[in-house]
Amino acid sequence: MATVAQQRTLPLGSSKADLQRRTSWTFWFWAGPAIVVAAIFLFYPVLNTIWSSFFNFDTTQFVGVKNYQKIFTNSSLLEVLRNNLLWLVLATAGTVFLGLVVAVLVDRVKFESLAKSAIFIPMAISFVGASVIWKFVYSYAPAGKPQVGLLNAIITSFGAQPQAWLITTGINNFALIAVYIWMWTGFCMVILSAALKGIPAEILEAARVDGASEIAIFFRIIVPMISPTLAVVTTTMIINVLKIFDIVYVMTGGFYKTDVVAVEYYKQLFTNFDNGIASGLAVLLLVVIVPIMYFNIKRFRQQEAQR
Repeated sequence: MATVAQQRTLPLGSSKADLQRRTSWTFWFWAGPAIVVAAIFLFYPVLNTIWSSFFNFDTTQFVGVKNYQKIFTNSSLLEVLRNNLLWLVLATAGTVFLGLVVAVLVDRVKFESLAKSAIFIPMAISFVGASVIWKFVYSYAPAGKPQVGLLNAIITSFGAQPQAWLITTGINNFALIAVYIWMWTGFCMVILSAALKGIPAEILEAARVDGASEIAIFFRIIVPMISPTLAVVTTTMIINVLKIFDIVYVMTGGFYKTDVVAVEYYKQLFTNFDNGIASGLAVLLLVVIVPIMYFNIKRFRQQEAQR
């Protein structure tokens, strides 16, 4: 039997069971469409991709783990994985480190807002647009001819030889990674700058009074105090880098030993029509990204709980 207080909260002529039933129907009325959409456009494609990765190129014959064996034994596909690893290390470290350094430096200048805006501007450009811009910057012409590319024009003005930045193996991957760092450093700077603003000024002043150098303050006070934000920014960059596509596809098409997993997936599926290898590459990205996303979400919830 419902108490007097419970009876007062129930609508006239309704029991507690009726109210719970209505609440349940209300939940499914609002959440149901979202669940259906997620099932159709998220869960089903994931399961279907995993299933397809165990079949041959046209999904007519079950081949088990042969697609995964080929990914980890074929020389060209191993090169793709190595390139992705290079991107993962350099692009992530470059964006986070430069973002942190710039955030610390601009925090001390009078025109902080202007400096941050100038560094953040590349984020307003699409990956394709930035790739086209930098393709002109890296443009190459043989020695003795006018250099249209800005970078070659600069180095030739000092007497150096022009370089074919995008087709020369050994430097082209670094040239592509530089474009990514140019674009995403501003994002890291903004997030880390907000974290820096949360450090009490009294702590920094006390360290300076005690004779601590700026380098010691940076590594022993600033970095430890913003480590949760650093972790979130780093994992976000890792996720972005693992699925990098636009810059490589627009600037080199994945040729000249610059191919990465996302571009190779596109080639296997839409050029070679090999659904098995393409699905295997997609599953490989999923397996790597999901734990990182879980860690990112977990750290975010911990931060929210501490506030």
